[in-house]
Amino acid sequence: MSHTDHLSISRRPIMRPSSQTSKHRSSHDTEREFGGTLGAICIPVFLPLTVLFLICVSRSPEASVLQWPPPLPSTDLLWDPLAPVLLLGWISLHALLYSMPLGKVSEGLVLRDGTRLKYPINGFHGLCISGLLLMLLLGLGAPLGYLFELLLPLAVCAIAVSFLLSVYLYIRSFWAPFHALALGGNTGNPLYDFFIGRELNPRIGNFDLKYFCELRPGLIGWVVINLGMLMKEVELRGSPSLAMILVNSFQLLYVADALWNEEAVLTTMDIVHDGFGFMLVFGDLAWVPFTYSLQAAFLVVHPQALSSLGAAAIITLNGIGYYIFRKSNSQKNQFRRDPTHSSVARLETIATATGKRLLVSGWWGLVRHPNYLGDLLMALAWSLPCGFSHLLPYFYVIYFTVLLIHREARDERQCRAKYGLAWDTYCRRVPYRIFPYIY
Repeated sequence: MSHTDHLSISRRPIMRPSSQTSKHRSSHDTEREFGGTLGAICIPVFLPLTVLFLICVSRSPEASVLQWPPPLPSTDLLWDPLAPVLLLGWISLHALLYSMPLGKVSEGLVLRDGTRLKYPINGFHGLCISGLLLMLLLGLGAPLGYLFELLLPLAVCAIAVSFLLSVYLYIRSFWAPFHALALGGNTGNPLYDFFIGRELNPRIGNFDLKYFCELRPGLIGWVVINLGMLMKEVELRGSPSLAMILVNSFQLLYVADALWNEEAVLTTMDIVHDGFGFMLVFGDLAWVPFTYSLQAAFLVVHPQALSSLGAAAIITLNGIGYYIFRKSNSQKNQFRRDPTHSSVARLETIATATGKRLLVSGWWGLVRHPNYLGDLLMALAWSLPCGFSHLLPYFYVIYFTVLLIHREARDERQCRAKYGLAWDTYCRRVPYRIFPYIY
């Protein structure tokens, strides 16, 4: 999924295989990912059920993902008329903030027709304005802790919006010119194309639907849900726990970093390569806010005592992960912008037949994806405040490890197709993919 995929959330540049940019490509792409048609049928069914299941488990006394029968909610708990109002109001707020003349405007990468799209870089402004509005609401006595009771209805509404938006995107894609379709999203199989996304950059005027969903309502909504869980803990126990404060702080840092460095998302696989279909829509609007906030939701019902020493160790781990993540991404982004800059000019590189050069020193000489390594260390630090008595808080670490290994495999195939022998040389020089001396 996003940020995600998404999260996204890992925000690294991608390299597209030359075979996918061929002028002689057939009108229907035959490549299939995520299990092809079978995956396109199963994933839109099972992932929404997984979101609802995980929320229910986080609220149950046992909090066991292996519990059978699973803790099924009553239909009364799945619906609240306030939920669609809040969700649509939240999306509308961020659509308004997206459209406001805040921040700068940047150009994306060159498209197949030789043009570049323009994108407003104002996501961090949206985060700050959202924070100010939340502080105002809290000052007026708004019961933000009620988000805990609304989690299931909000998730149901987000899933419904994801399906509706995906249907709209699929239908409108048939009016898009051929060059505007995503490579890999025009197979002629309706189920698969609906899932993977036919149109690469669907827009209503200048409003880019994929770019908006990628970093705005779901990602910032994740922070708001976390804050709601913290306020619920205050209602129940009089003050937030140290564990809850750490989870909120770590994840706020991650989201703020993503939005501060928003321009980097313009070179990620989600924006450059993948069509905007159910996979990304659901990931952006439902999966990210309602599964990435599981640690905070878990702590409301299952409070954890955390010593000062334990907290210091977890903060250190998160700091190390963030340092690796940010430094490695910044090094690569700087090299892409200006390889003569003093901070990257002395890095060793390998020449390729495309004219580009591959970094084989610095962070990118340690492993092929040092940003993934930093991502996973941070993910572990988010879960550790929840203790070791339950598996549920570690769902994100497990899921994210599988996601990044899968994404690394996609990168590997694309880079080998594009760079050929130069990529083989790079792999011999940098044999480890994510974990030094392990994988």
